[in-house]
Amino acid sequence: MTEEFSRYDTSDYLKTDEDMALYFDACIEEDPGDGSLIRAALGDIARARGMSQLAKDTGISREGLYRALSADGNPEFTTILKVTRALGIKLHAGIT
Repeated sequence: MTEEFSRYDTSDYLKTDEDMALYFDACIEEDPGDGSLIRAALGDIARARGMSQLAKDTGISREGLYRALSADGNPEFTTILKVTRALGIKLHAGIT
């Protein structure tokens, strides 16, 4: 008997806006300071919502979004703002 494994993808579990908001907040909290978790969260949420629609909404190509939000990506802050606005995600500031 052989076991079958499938690749885990967080975007498969982000079903509601609340799921996405809570996930994004958790990634902001846990980010090590280099933006890697924030970038990954935006990529996961973008895939869950639909990268093609996000590309239309931001004016950035699908390929450009995949590249910017990848593990090796280094998106400009304007790209992050375009993506968060298009996804309906708000960045929050607070004092710790």
